[in-house]
Amino acid sequence: MITIYHNNRCSKSRQGVQILEDAGKQFEIVKYLEDIPTKEELTNIINILGITPIELVRKNEAIWKEQYKGKELSNDEVITAMVNNPKLIERPIIINGTKAVIGRPPEKILDII
Repeated sequence: MITIYHNNRCSKSRQGVQILEDAGKQFEIVKYLEDIPTKEELTNIINILGITPIELVRKNEAIWKEQYKGKELSNDEVITAMVNNPKLIERPIIINGTKAVIGRPPEKILDII
């Protein structure tokens, strides 16, 4: 089953959903601002993506700029920041089994479906 971590207010995220629908794929939507991933879930997502935690952070968000920018943070601290402030999580994230992408640009989704 394909899972998309989705924010309906984000145009790229909505485009990601549309790509999955147009491809005729069955998928589960996780509204991550409401159903916030746990630290373990977020760590697993980062591992599947094959990136470091900081690469999943939306660094232009006001929360990041005000509270974290310029600080030396461990990977664990970055993950905790995202769990405590899910707006910091880049979107959309699409997971298909053992493969995952951040859908920016949304066409990257096609690589794993």
